[in-house]
Amino acid sequence: MAVFPTRKRQRGVTLLELMIVVVIIAVISAFAYPSYTQFVVRAKRTAGTSMLLQIADRQQQFFMDNKRYAADLTRLGYAGATVMIDEDGAVVADGSGDRIYNIAISAVAATTYTLTATPQLVQASKDSKCGNLTLSEAGVKGYSGSGGECW
Repeated sequence: MAVFPTRKRQRGVTLLELMIVVVIIAVISAFAYPSYTQFVVRAKRTAGTSMLLQIADRQQQFFMDNKRYAADLTRLGYAGATVMIDEDGAVVADGSGDRIYNIAISAVAATTYTLTATPQLVQASKDSKCGNLTLSEAGVKGYSGSGGECW
């Protein structure tokens, strides 16, 4: 009678199984990462549009009090003629590495103005679709890029 050696059952993960998991994760990441980066760009753009609307509110209050619009942002309570904001919408220093938008006011007359949010640093390179965001005293929203849904 022949005795066959019993083979022990192998435990653990084989190299082939591990490589299949790595390939699946790579495929999922290839689709998810661009969507994630676009989401981050849109979220930062929202901080810029929100600040434009806040400054427009201050301009309206200034107009109610003075019968004209403020010629610069210092008249609205900001530290400088332009305002730099970070991704949370907080005002930061001009040279800050966290700045995502530079907000400025232009074309000011007694009854008109235009606010412009210019993207800075990484936001400028990643959000070329929308470019500069603008808001006028009449509530007209604009952008300088070729995108369609910037507001």
